[in-house]
This record gives sequence, structure tokens and C-alpha cells, in this order.
Amino acid sequence: MEFTEVLRGRRMVRGYRTDPVDEDVLRRIVRMVHRAPSGGFSQGHRLVVITAPDVRRRIAEASEQPYLDAGFAPWISQAPVHIAVGVREESYHERYRQPDKLEADGTETIWPVPYWWFDSGALLTLLQLAAADEGLSTGFFGPDDPEEIAALRAAIGFPDDVGLSGVLTLGYEATGAPGPSSLSRQRLPLDELVQWAR
Repeated sequence: MEFTEVLRGRRMVRGYRTDPVDEDVLRRIVRMVHRAPSGGFSQGHRLVVITAPDVRRRIAEASEQPYLDAGFAPWISQAPVHIAVGVREESYHERYRQPDKLEADGTETIWPVPYWWFDSGALLTLLQLAAADEGLSTGFFGPDDPEEIAALRAAIGFPDDVGLSGVLTLGYEATGAPGPSSLSRQRLPLDELVQWAR
């Protein structure tokens, strides 16, 4: 599939069929972790692929209710696959303390932008595009409530030094899934989003 076709095929899901996703398909998708940007090739990305029904149930119990309250279909609990997207910040610090990355005065670079989170978002986009290339739809949620984060971390099993960026859901889209959508909003004009310095 050409890149423009993948972009056109990318869908944020409003509901999933419960059909399982073949493990070979999942492996092709998560291989994107090797293609994702990582400042200084720090390789701080961490993924957990979750297909176990009991773990997916615990994740849905921790995170889905606000969406249900807003009128969405139960998309988190229906998704046959959850991919926890995490990042190990210390991998970046370890890399930038190595001789070829130290500042002239021998110190680690200052991080005005926490590139571990920036790179994690880039990985998420690659995972979404890889899923679209496989004919799958995706959703994403990032927790902000401390209790929800603790519940998700307990279900997912990330080590203490890995931060949770969020959870990507994926599967085959259910037709006619009910619920609100942001797609009814008009796109801003390109000139409001893009400036040119010529």
C-alpha cells in the first residue's frame, strides 16, 4: 500500500469487532519500534502487547467509564488488542552521558523539550500507520488520573523506570458503531496551521 493510501485508510475507531488479530500482523506492527525516532539512538521505547482477556478487562475497568458516560460505544473493552506505549527516560540520560554526546564542559545536555515523550508520540503515529496498512483501526487513550495510572501500570506490568504514554487499542472496526465523534468539527484552514519563511 502506498503512503497516501495508508493515510486515507487511518481511522480512529468508534467500535471494534471482537475478531482476534493474527500474531504475525501484530509483529509487523510492533516492529515499528525499530523505526521510531529516538534522540541520539537512545532506544528508550517500551511496548507491551496485550491480548489476554483478563488484562484487557482490567484496563477497560480502569479507563473506559468516562467514555461510556460521554456516549461512546465500549471501544476499550471490545478491542482485541491493547498496546501499552511506554518510555524509559533514563535511557536518554544514559546515552547523553556518553562521551560523544557530552557538552564541551563535560555535562549532559539540557533538555528544554523532554524528547522521550516527543519520541513516544512519534512511535504512536508509526504504530497507527502500520495498523492502517494492515487494515486495522486504532484508538488511543492517555490516563491523567493518578488512580487510573496506578491501575493501568499494575495491569500492564511496566517496570518502575518506564513511564506510560498511553494505550493504543486496535482491531477490526465494527460497522455502524454508535457514539460521538470529533470528525464533525471542521478542519482549520491550512494557513492557520502552517506558516512559510521564504
